Amino acid sequence: MKRNLAILGSTGSIGTQALEVVSEHPDLFEVYALTANNQVDLLINQARKYMPEVVVIANEQKYPELKEALEDLPIKVWAGSDAIAQVVQSEPIDMVLTAMVGYAGLKPTIAAIKAGKAIALANKETLVVAGELITALAVEHKVPILPVDSEHSAIFQCLAGEWENPVEKILLTASGGPFRTKTREELAVVTKEQALKHPNWSMGAKITIDSASMMNKGFEMIEAKWLFGVTPEQIQVVVHPQSVIHSMVQFEDGAVIAQLGIPDMKLPISYAFSYPKRLHSKAPRLDFVQYATLTFEEPDMERFRNLAFAFDAVRKGGNMPCVLNAANEVVVAAFLRDEIGFLQMSDVIEKTMAKATFIPVPTYEDYVATDAEARKIAEQFFNGQLRMDN
Repeated sequence: MKRNLAILGSTGSIGTQALEVVSEHPDLFEVYALTANNQVDLLINQARKYMPEVVVIANEQKYPELKEALEDLPIKVWAGSDAIAQVVQSEPIDMVLTAMVGYAGLKPTIAAIKAGKAIALANKETLVVAGELITALAVEHKVPILPVDSEHSAIFQCLAGEWENPVEKILLTASGGPFRTKTREELAVVTKEQALKHPNWSMGAKITIDSASMMNKGFEMIEAKWLFGVTPEQIQVVVHPQSVIHSMVQFEDGAVIAQLGIPDMKLPISYAFSYPKRLHSKAPRLDFVQYATLTFEEPDMERFRNLAFAFDAVRKGGNMPCVLNAANEVVVAAFLRDEIGFLQMSDVIEKTMAKATFIPVPTYEDYVATDAEARKIAEQFFNGQLRMDN
């Protein structure tokens, strides 16, 4: 039996690679639904190639163009965020790949879990914003959450067969991004073009900026806490520039298990799709002679303050990680528009975390309100409506 997939964010980096996995294994997977935010032209091409039952464009202004382009095909065409949350509940769907960017992934992920769909999680912000809520819902509805991030997939693979053994420490590897060796003075003048040139991975613009600022690693730390039931104190971030070891797990006897491979997101995607089986891949194999030296460093949380903010947020708990995420989404968008400097992003995030309303035990409605409040505060700081020196 083929596994029916809904791919949320099909036009992004993860979504397009997921469709390549589907193309490589047409006997195993079928696309039931595709969704995108804005890239209507690519969504049209994907729909014509994979012939899903439903396509959804989040930007409702693009709906007429999408509808007209697919009117000769028996494909349902929907629009809007509510439609994305609705489509994931469709009865034939077996698994939902959440590859949307940012906070937008929260609502459809909740809908999919409540509908009993297996989750292939590539939208780390879902667990950053509402980890306690999401994990509780997954337990309640007996839904597996299979990680797609390379680091969390690596940890998941290291834990295979070890579920009864307590984890002493998770070693979460980080490439260090394009600015690993830059001084604070150099970071003050870097451009978005420089930030978008990741040394090892090909990713979307937002996640690439997050990688450059190390916010992405902070988010992954929070995600790991919820996925693997550990405390922040049990997670050590290790800078590993070669990106060969994707992460490691240390057990209480001192043994460390690592997962290695070339930097290729199709491996964790296919593993999530096919778990517990592994699928044959034509991807290049890891050549250990080529990687004769693997190096490791401590992250510098004074130069890359966002990583420290993530630890602060998760230790405080409540809605603070939601504040962190909202402020980060605002400043990254501003940086990509050349409206704010690289180091200023951290300044705004810090001020927003200090000013936003703290809620120790938030509900879903509280997360929605927190996201809106934190975005407004962050925008006021970088627009000058609130003074940074307050």
